[in-house]
Order: sequence, then C-alpha cells, then structure tokens
Amino acid sequence: MGALRAAALARGRILHARFLDERARSGTSPVEDAAELPLFERASELYQALADNRGQAEALFWIGCLHQIVRRDNETAIPYLDRSRQLAAQVGDRSTQAEALRHLGIAAHMAGRLDEARERLEESSRLRREVGALPGVAANMVGLAYVAAAQDRHADALATLDEAAAIAQAHGAHVIVRQVEEARSHI
Repeated sequence: MGALRAAALARGRILHARFLDERARSGTSPVEDAAELPLFERASELYQALADNRGQAEALFWIGCLHQIVRRDNETAIPYLDRSRQLAAQVGDRSTQAEALRHLGIAAHMAGRLDEARERLEESSRLRREVGALPGVAANMVGLAYVAAAQDRHADALATLDEAAAIAQAHGAHVIVRQVEEARSHI
C-alpha cells in the first residue's frame, strides 16, 4: 500500500508539472487532465487510512494547489491548503508547510487581504530559509513585492525585488529572475 500511495501522488505531480509546463510554453491555461485530481484524492485517502500525517499533508497540498492553480478556485483550495499546513506543522514537515503557506498567501493577496498575505508569505519564506530553499524564498519575495506595492510601499517593493533578483541569480533560478523583471515592469 505504501508504494500505491506514493505512486498516486507522484503521478498526480507529473500531470501537474505537465500542466504548468504547457501553460508556460503557450501563455494560456491548458485543459486540466481529468486524472490529476483523482490521483491526489486517492493518495490522500491512502495516507489518511494509515494515519500518515506527513503524506496526507502533502496530498492535501496538491489537491489545494490544483484547485487554486488549475481551476482558479481559491474558495475550494483554501480549506485543503490550510489543513495541509496544519498537518505539516504537526509532523515538522517545514517544506510542505512552507508551500501551503505560500499558496494561502497568494489566496489572501487575491482576496485583497494584504496584511494576511504578507504574514503568510513571510512565514513561508522563513521556513524555506530554514530548509535551504532559497530560490523559493526569492519566489515568495516577488509576491511580497506585489503586496508592498498594493500597500503603497513602493520603495519596499523595489528593495524586495532587488534582493529576490540577487538570490535568484545566485542560484541559477532563471524563471524567478524573469518573474522579478516582470514584477518590476508592473510595479
């Protein structure tokens, strides 16, 4: 059963990566692969049946991510992301917790809850620094720059983008460097 739940999660992640790759190449949102959500749901059920909170936190994150990124449905995504964050915190899985916090921050930003967005993204960044995921910190900083700009803190936004660019360049995170440049043009 261990291999089955890991395989379901891995297959779902592959389908999600294909979606993101196709979106990046085409510039538009591709059609959702109908197999993706059932794979994540199956993984969640299997992890839950074995009381594997770490695995369940990851599976719930991917369910929330699918709703937020693929379906653009934050209302449905938020409970999955929040439960993922809670479970990840309980078992000390800082990577999954950081991912869930990032996506909760994105949802808060989209809803106009700027202080909450900032808190979530800052906490995600703290956790990402702890696990050494510095390109992820730079990605969060792009979001923090947008939040700062929306709060009329333009100097903070530009300084945050400078730091994000330095981190991204130092780690060869070319996609994030492009995101920084795009953010500069909008801010």
